[in-house]
Amino acid sequence: MACCVAIHAAGVTWLLGHLRRTVSPRNHFWRFARTCIRVAAWMIVCHLIEITVWAALYTWSGALPDMTSAGYFSAVTYTTTGYGDVVLPESWRLAGSVEALTGILMCGWSAAFFFAVLNRIQDRISE
Repeated sequence: MACCVAIHAAGVTWLLGHLRRTVSPRNHFWRFARTCIRVAAWMIVCHLIEITVWAALYTWSGALPDMTSAGYFSAVTYTTTGYGDVVLPESWRLAGSVEALTGILMCGWSAAFFFAVLNRIQDRISE
């Protein structure tokens, strides 16, 4: 969980710096749309890295047999989809719950960040 928070904090910090240098106050629709796409894509990259970290933990610890199964399990757990076709051993089930809670928190953070970026752009356009 702490690793996911650190990855997300680094990703958000990097993106804020990048946006400060590249977003123009004289925005028009296509520039605005491109900025929204870039923000969404970057947040998804951060989430995919976090999912991969969880998958690596499951594989390294022997909780799941290979990175493919672990990656799939991690993705459906992190996003709280939870198909249930791949499950952790009983001794690891609490870790799966912690991953789901972490995923909810990180997705909420991404949504809040995205909203804050859009508000900031709107404020700059309105000036």
